[in-house]
Amino acid sequence: MEMVMMTMMKNLEAEIKLEKLLLPNIQDYHLIDVYEKHGGYQALKKTLSLSTDDVINEIKKSNLRGRGGACFPTGLKWSFMPKSNSKPKYLAVNGDESEPGTFKDRYLFEFNPHLIIEGILIGCYAMGITTAYVYIRGEYEKWIKMFQKAVDDAYSKNYIGKNILGTNFSTNIFIHKGAGAYICGEESALMNSIEGDRGYPRVKPPFPAQIGLWGCPTTVNNIETMANIPLIINNGSEWYSKIGAQKHPGPILVGISGHVNKPGVYEVPTGILLTDLIYNYAGGVLGNKKIKALIPGGLSTMILRGDSIEGVSMDAESLKAAGSSVGTAGLIVMDEETDLIKVITRITKFYHHESCGQCTPCREGTGWMEKMLHRFENYNARPEDIDLLLDVANNIEGNTICALGDAAAWPVQSMIKRFREEFEKRVTDKVVVN
Repeated sequence: MEMVMMTMMKNLEAEIKLEKLLLPNIQDYHLIDVYEKHGGYQALKKTLSLSTDDVINEIKKSNLRGRGGACFPTGLKWSFMPKSNSKPKYLAVNGDESEPGTFKDRYLFEFNPHLIIEGILIGCYAMGITTAYVYIRGEYEKWIKMFQKAVDDAYSKNYIGKNILGTNFSTNIFIHKGAGAYICGEESALMNSIEGDRGYPRVKPPFPAQIGLWGCPTTVNNIETMANIPLIINNGSEWYSKIGAQKHPGPILVGISGHVNKPGVYEVPTGILLTDLIYNYAGGVLGNKKIKALIPGGLSTMILRGDSIEGVSMDAESLKAAGSSVGTAGLIVMDEETDLIKVITRITKFYHHESCGQCTPCREGTGWMEKMLHRFENYNARPEDIDLLLDVANNIEGNTICALGDAAAWPVQSMIKRFREEFEKRVTDKVVVN
């Protein structure tokens, strides 16, 4: 235990030396004049002197991976955009942030909107894009207004618009408000929503880089991903690649909630231990209780046992090895008194409600899982219901057009795999419920 504490303190000391890059402690940083005063839009100016290939290669060399959940290499994604201009090309930036347990993007909208805008402009330049849409969930009314103000201010200084800063590069940025559907966080459903249609996911292939918005080449990136772009251009890919985990580098915003003393959003380098995040940042568990379970990346990621998180860090490779994923870095902590059957029932109810209904396995399967979980919740489950519930989840996973089916199945699968005894108690301790 002493060695564990020493390791935690060593990691914390290393982190303290890292300057806050995404959410710097600068008063009124959301104002364009303040942002410029501290070096804002210098990355854009530097970019305009480079070739498009040079910009994309620099992002590739940085090994920046998407912060929206899939962790796909950003530079590689940008390279998929066709070079020709025979059709309009679009950038769709995902700020929907509907994943339960995730609340990081709103901090960027509020405290550092111009970093997002600068990243979008660099991406548009690199891919030859003249129109970008920023998709923000409709419930974020406050942040929509704040971000629109930042966009308007950037237009007023010719960072956005025609012949940006006296060059031949022109692009426009538009904000598109969502209507509260979780499914619109999925990239193809998001594109359908922008086009004015119902948010139904599309069958792939074709992929957005070939046929996206209005049948034209489109790249979809997350808000936090775009906020990392100016950091790379200003400081170089080599500098960026040395921050945090080697295969998943850079700063990352982690939203911590649940049974902790100091919930909130924390900027840390990737690769930081989950135990550091909980005990050194979030102030430990309420009442000094033990951790029973933990969701590392938002509700759609596999649930981990509290007694198995020693040595697990917040990066793609470490969490994959532990049987989960980094997702959107929405860390949810549950203490030893948590009713996990109630938790998984509530999670499944959410996915049943948010299923778009297009795919039969998801549309029907999420409802079946919710009904069976209510039986466990009310101590009315049969012994065979545990494996039946797992069988339904297994038949949803991998059999739907988009990943919402997987997102619904993974929490159920992992809960049964890692906490089967919780389900068995609801069968063996069966009581009659009036």
